[in-house]
Amino acid sequence: MTEKKSSGPLAGIKVLELGTLIAGPFCSRMLAEFGADVIKIEAPDGGDPIRQWRVLKDGTSLWWSVQSRNKKSVTLNMKDPRGQDIAKRLALDADIIIENYRPGVLEKWGVGYEDLKKINPATIMVRLSGYGQTGPMKDLPGFGAIGESMGGMRYVSGHPDRPPVRIGISIGDSLAALHGVIGAMMALRHRDVTGGRWNGKTGDECVAGQGQMVDVALYEAVFNMMESMVPEYDYAGVVRTRTGGALPGIVPSNTYTTADGENIVIAGNGDAIFKRLMTAIGRDDMANDPQLARNDGRVPRTEEIDGAIQAWCESKEIDEALAILKAADVPVGKIYSVRDMMSDPQFLARRMFEQHAFSDGTPLKLPAITPKLSETPGETRWLGPALGEHNDEVLRALGFDDARIAQLKNERVI
Repeated sequence: MTEKKSSGPLAGIKVLELGTLIAGPFCSRMLAEFGADVIKIEAPDGGDPIRQWRVLKDGTSLWWSVQSRNKKSVTLNMKDPRGQDIAKRLALDADIIIENYRPGVLEKWGVGYEDLKKINPATIMVRLSGYGQTGPMKDLPGFGAIGESMGGMRYVSGHPDRPPVRIGISIGDSLAALHGVIGAMMALRHRDVTGGRWNGKTGDECVAGQGQMVDVALYEAVFNMMESMVPEYDYAGVVRTRTGGALPGIVPSNTYTTADGENIVIAGNGDAIFKRLMTAIGRDDMANDPQLARNDGRVPRTEEIDGAIQAWCESKEIDEALAILKAADVPVGKIYSVRDMMSDPQFLARRMFEQHAFSDGTPLKLPAITPKLSETPGETRWLGPALGEHNDEVLRALGFDDARIAQLKNERVI
């Protein structure tokens, strides 16, 4: 895919990605999708491990096509002082640095936040780690699965009579990445209103807005999603636990099985919606029961209400059930697989898939970019790059001539 120049809302913003796998790269992926110029640093000996994760084409992950779209790949041996020096030069020229190593690793390489801030006061560094940059656990390895567990998500996921389950995606990493994007945008706004981008000079000639470190812990990003858990426990001693497909304390909202064995989600928990739902399924007695008119009256009778809805669902095949409830203006939906998504009229109408092709012409669909901006939408300018594909371009921009670049290659610095 031919590289295109960015015209997005972040065009002109320079981002340096020092990270691997999911949290850091997903964070910079979103910035790249909306126009930022992202340089991704990879180890020369194999690059980011996600290149070999899940389903592969010609030895490279299909996931890579999405996770690293619009990024430039530069290889650097960060154990070599020359590699560290190049990384530092790129970091000082960046508007935003995104990293997800263990705390202390960047400091060991001389590109930590405090190292860069001394030279460039406008430095914005987004640091994503398992437990954050402080605290007794900061030096421990922390993956998304651990963040989901410590942050409370796993405790409430699954059925009450079985062990907790994981959501089928790396949600902890992705939530941390989204918090990183939000933090980066807020920090960039603050930098710009306090003086703007660093002018590259030091001492009395230095002109720069105020940068800052954005400290994102995976477990805290998950914890931030946990709704009313803290005040409920503090005030009433309530420990929310696993409730299967139901939404605890909000009735009815659950997963039900139809006559043909399909599963649908019905959310009839609004008071007016509940009345329409029960009327639609032939339970006027419940629709007109004063005790069930409000959620606090329905909660004690959750089992009875769910039983009535399930009994009705068991008498209908899924298409009929969906049609009846949609006609009654009740929120209802089939649980989609990716196969369902790819042919669904809503997904297609919203253009949620993009058609691309590999360099050999093999077609490939990617998920479209969200959120949708009316005037400056994101775009896929190119698919995930080959390892070190942009070495020459980036190093020449730093002033390296061809002979010096060749030497760095021969000595396995890049």
